[in-house]
Amino acid sequence: MLATPHLHRVPAAERGITIGDFLVPIRLGERMSSRIRHIALVGIGAVFIALTANIAFAVPGTPVPVTGQTLAILVVGGALGLRRGALSIGLYLLLGLFLPIYAHQQHGLNTIVGFDSGGLALGAVGGYLIGFLFAGALVGWLAENGWDRHIGGAIGAMILGEVVIYAIAVPWLALALRVSPARAIELGLTPFVIGDTIKLAIAAGIFPFAWWLVGRRAGDR
Repeated sequence: MLATPHLHRVPAAERGITIGDFLVPIRLGERMSSRIRHIALVGIGAVFIALTANIAFAVPGTPVPVTGQTLAILVVGGALGLRRGALSIGLYLLLGLFLPIYAHQQHGLNTIVGFDSGGLALGAVGGYLIGFLFAGALVGWLAENGWDRHIGGAIGAMILGEVVIYAIAVPWLALALRVSPARAIELGLTPFVIGDTIKLAIAAGIFPFAWWLVGRRAGDR
């Protein structure tokens, strides 16, 4: 059984620091202002999500595809932290209103929510897109508090991120398709459990390894 990490397990001086703060090479970072570094990381995160969104495969019987987005959301949130992670995911969602960067090159507000002759119409995948924003922010906040530095905490953070995505996406799907909650689970959760477990494990493994590399690099100085 995994022990739940304490929210403030890292020293106060290190709280708020994420692995993303070590992604910019030192020499390059010294020439950039902190604001430019943050903007660059937010932009890189949004591009990464867009690229993984179009690694997409249709699933027979459901309008929800399998994509690489979930992995990207967990990685971007954990790497960039609460504010930068949320901004990066928010930038991706905003750009997707105008550019074909959602899964299967979809784009536009109607992918999330629109209007038809009957009034308000929810897009089938809209709940996943909204869920990404909240999940990334949560994983980022947990990373800022040190959950990602050890495998147990990293797994816990990624599981919570996944829970947030589906807690928003499945009820949204039920409303969008006008089906029962049980049917929405069959269409929007069950087919993705195995794949998302694999993506969760990959994301959880990345962070402790990345922190190990950072510590080793610091020790070599």
